[in-house]
Amino acid sequence: MSDIILKTEGLTKHYGGVHALEDANFEIRKGEHVAIMGDNGAGKSTFVRQITAVEQRTRGKVIFDGEEVDFSGPLDAREAGIETVFQNLALADDLDVPSNLFLGRELRLFNLGPFSILNNRAMRKATEEGLKRTGVKIPNLSNSIRNMSGGQRQCVAIARTATFASKLTIMDEPTAALGVQETAQVENIIRTLKESGESLIIVSHNMRQVFDLVDRIVVFRRGRIVANLKREETDGQDVVAYITGAKTGAEYEGAA
Repeated sequence: MSDIILKTEGLTKHYGGVHALEDANFEIRKGEHVAIMGDNGAGKSTFVRQITAVEQRTRGKVIFDGEEVDFSGPLDAREAGIETVFQNLALADDLDVPSNLFLGRELRLFNLGPFSILNNRAMRKATEEGLKRTGVKIPNLSNSIRNMSGGQRQCVAIARTATFASKLTIMDEPTAALGVQETAQVENIIRTLKESGESLIIVSHNMRQVFDLVDRIVVFRRGRIVANLKREETDGQDVVAYITGAKTGAEYEGAA
């Protein structure tokens, strides 16, 4: 049985005449952590949106956990085992921590449509277990998200991935708006995910972070994958050369 958890073949997205993503061949193995890097507009977030069905691809295949998939939307991707932390976090400011973690998949004591009774005790317990698994410390789970710091909000979004049986976590610039201490907390969570054998794709501009956390670096430029580099066989200068086009990626032949 293959240990590849996600594979894309010829993944392409056009917005009218704009070719935002072109023939992206990518794969990630179970337990592997892979960084996606590239300049603004290189196609990184577009790639993530196609995998998670936030947008529908123009063409190409997505193979997840051994099966070709055609998710109708992000909820389908989540139910299949892909948890995504987007830059905007997708949190509900007026809800508390358990309500945010279970948003869209609430546990019910009685399922009576609009008159359903939620199982708040079970959701709180599962939230506590998810936070424990990722090492996230939230002093008061009943606090609304609105009253939390940026770092706490980011940690809640990440903890959502550990509360459910996710097979792949995707993080889009998870520390871009955080300070040094909050960034360190998020990075520790990522290391915990690695220790537990969970696959991770991280989109990041932070070179130090990438070399500290991942096994492999995939570089996008102008909508195409131009490099697929093992961390221990490359360095920051090499990565920057691919990002800027000083190295063309002509030798790139597909995902390793």
